[in-house]
Amino acid sequence: MKIAVLDDYQDAFRKLAVFSRLKGHEVLVFHDTEKDPAKLAARVNGADVVILTQQRSPIPRAVVDKLTGVKLLAQTGRNTGHIDVAACTEKGIAVAAAGGGTSYSTAELAWGLIIASLRHIPHEVEKLKQGVWQTTVGTGLRGKSLGVYALGKIGGSVAQVGKAFGMNVTCWGREASQAKAREAGYEVPASREAFFAGADVISLHIPLSKETRGIVTAADLAHMKPTALLVNTSRAPLIQEGALLAALKQGRPGFAAVDVYENEPVVGGNHPLLKMANVICTPHLGYVEQGTYENYYGTVIDSILGFASGKPVNVLNPEALGSK
Repeated sequence: MKIAVLDDYQDAFRKLAVFSRLKGHEVLVFHDTEKDPAKLAARVNGADVVILTQQRSPIPRAVVDKLTGVKLLAQTGRNTGHIDVAACTEKGIAVAAAGGGTSYSTAELAWGLIIASLRHIPHEVEKLKQGVWQTTVGTGLRGKSLGVYALGKIGGSVAQVGKAFGMNVTCWGREASQAKAREAGYEVPASREAFFAGADVISLHIPLSKETRGIVTAADLAHMKPTALLVNTSRAPLIQEGALLAALKQGRPGFAAVDVYENEPVVGGNHPLLKMANVICTPHLGYVEQGTYENYYGTVIDSILGFASGKPVNVLNPEALGSK
């Protein structure tokens, strides 16, 4: 089979241990993101299988309608909100998606961002390279308040580390998150306003959906302390459009660390948050870790080899299998 791999920024796929399982198949790898529907379809047309890495390339009907020859879209992870599965089914294109990743890599990055921001690590590294010795005084963690918004797998891992650091862990979210927080011994503030106002660090771990888009509002951010840090390793649209930039300019919160953006990839340094001294930005690295990649792509290869052998697995729209 001919397999097209989209958005492999680092050319990582061919270096993974699991890649050897595709021996005998033709693999074509693209390292950049193409957002024009016609050009994206032209890029992969003629391939039997297209591998999608997370939500880097949306596959709406405008793309699906232009696909020729594609029989399978193999997606890393379970999230398929960026794929028009109904359009794929109509066209006889199977969509395979399953787990394979872990919550730990994103939780680890969240803590990397928290510590880097509070201790001014990127700034001090650059100053030391310039010959300057110590220019800031950092902020410690013990005794401070960590607010975790949504206590799922990732949020739960972040909360555990906060507790180990001696922080007062508070949680907000749906009733299930609040119940889980109370069971774990974490504090659930009396109100949403109290959650945002009382935290020294708030870390967002909310899945993005129609219901959660813009769930963090300008009013929420305005309640935060001037010394507080907001961390977002989930999805940028969880925050009301334009609210974070405006809030940081107004000084509440005083700092932010973000790994996610409204439009990705961000290239050419073209994002207003990159120009702010009180913000640390990373290029959506949450799941970009060797073990996670091996797991994610290993599951994708399971889907591809099962499809090739006539024993498909992880297919979300099995009705597409018999429509060609």
